[in-house]
Amino acid sequence: MFRTDKSRRPVGTRELRRALLCAVPLGAIAWASSAFAGSYLDRAALIVAHARKEADYLRNRLSDKDLADYVHDQADARLSSARHMQVPKQVTDAHPHLLIMLEHYERATHAATKGDNAEFFKKQLDAREEERIFRGVLKQLGWDLPSV
Repeated sequence: MFRTDKSRRPVGTRELRRALLCAVPLGAIAWASSAFAGSYLDRAALIVAHARKEADYLRNRLSDKDLADYVHDQADARLSSARHMQVPKQVTDAHPHLLIMLEHYERATHAATKGDNAEFFKKQLDAREEERIFRGVLKQLGWDLPSV
């Protein structure tokens, strides 16, 4: 190997060692950064999938008030959990859309506990639209929500 300067001296092991010592930590930081975003995406994927499945399940059983209470409790817990989760800087622009989606699901299930089916349907549609926006923002940032 040769340097690009005029002397054309061979590159020594000391220079190679320095280059490797700089490259390895930078690679580890890059890997850890994407791993942290991956963990967030895994958690978000579970939250999204469960919220949608529970609301869809409840939609077909709106007359069951005990089920509506249970699903509402789950939606409330899910929203609280998402509000307190750590969000990597790579996806901070998308996280508010996850929270808005979960708020719509919580409000939909609350409406179901009150017997307000029209409001349930409206909020469920709002939640699905916000999920679409959440996925779109993630895609613009270069990330995809994993399938569950």
